[in-house]
Amino acid sequence: MPNVGIPGLILILVIALIIFGPSKLPEIGRAFGNTLKEFKKATNDLVNGDSEQKKSNEKAEVVKLEKSETKTGS
Repeated sequence: MPNVGIPGLILILVIALIIFGPSKLPEIGRAFGNTLKEFKKATNDLVNGDSEQKKSNEKAEVVKLEKSETKTGS
């Protein structure tokens, strides 16, 4: 990822202000923030989804075993 310093960030913000104007800039920032938040959430779901699915499958197996033990024990 390119290393953008403070001067580069200021230049990008000034160009965005010139292109979009002061009224649209907050809307664009909000939309970008929401998009970034959804992307992070989807990424975390993909990474953690496998382990959570594995845990839920293990819990289901334990419940099945407990039910079968109670049926045979009664």
